[in-house]
Amino acid sequence: MRAMVLAAGLGTRLRPYTLLRPKPLFPILGEPLLLRIIKQLRESGFSPIIVNAYHLAEQIIALLADQPDITLQHEPMELGTGGGLRMALPHFADEPVLVTNGDIYHDIDYGAVYALHGQGDCPISLVMHDYPRFNKVTVVDDRICAFSASDKHPVASGGGFETLAFTGIHVVHPAVLRDIPPAVFSSIIDCYQGHLKAGGQIASIKVQGHFWTDIGTIGDYLDLHRTILSAEPPCFRLAETVDLGQNVRLDGWGYVGAGASLGTGAHLSRVVVWDGARIEQDAVLADCLLT
Repeated sequence: MRAMVLAAGLGTRLRPYTLLRPKPLFPILGEPLLLRIIKQLRESGFSPIIVNAYHLAEQIIALLADQPDITLQHEPMELGTGGGLRMALPHFADEPVLVTNGDIYHDIDYGAVYALHGQGDCPISLVMHDYPRFNKVTVVDDRICAFSASDKHPVASGGGFETLAFTGIHVVHPAVLRDIPPAVFSSIIDCYQGHLKAGGQIASIKVQGHFWTDIGTIGDYLDLHRTILSAEPPCFRLAETVDLGQNVRLDGWGYVGAGASLGTGAHLSRVVVWDGARIEQDAVLADCLLT
């Protein structure tokens, strides 16, 4: 089973932090999110795994270059999700490929998704869920019918009508990707909309009872750490090599990365501190990312 992680985006909503590192390399409790996604894919039996890179590509290449089951696709220009998948066609066999965004943290079972796709008769399956903030895809009788409220869609034929959110996980047969123009920017959703307009079908695999978030904004990134660290009671986690000054106060939840230095008298609350950051003495900081 082959998989591809889409990791080439610019992460514009996370600037200026994405000027320092690409979004898939944002650390979650010190571990780059991309490594967690790759681990999940491996545990589900996927190999090889293709990872594309464009923005700050050298960082992704340096992280993964020595891993034999990873195929790195260094894109010469911004190709988007559709263009990146089109460029990867030579790496795919004549079988469905699982695709996942590189900026999502979740516990959805990739292997189960792939198996459910194989039980259906559609060349494309999208993993969907009820997530009100992003609900905009029309699903009728377990088929994707429209990607936005403005698109026309048929009336439910008896099975049910839902508006759901796309998780960023999908399974697609490579034959579908041949319709994408090569070497130009394109969105995979545009490709899928064209597939629907041409009379094709796209299956909806609805998941429930799972944890899922993207890290599209700093608020999302901090809130993910809040969720992980807000057990009873909320806690601060520090990497082993943190330089902790005297009389430092740590309140609520937070994470401090390796090699960070917290100056004497600093007061931190509900923060994420990246590796190597320097916090000045007597600094009072809350609800923020520190680099």
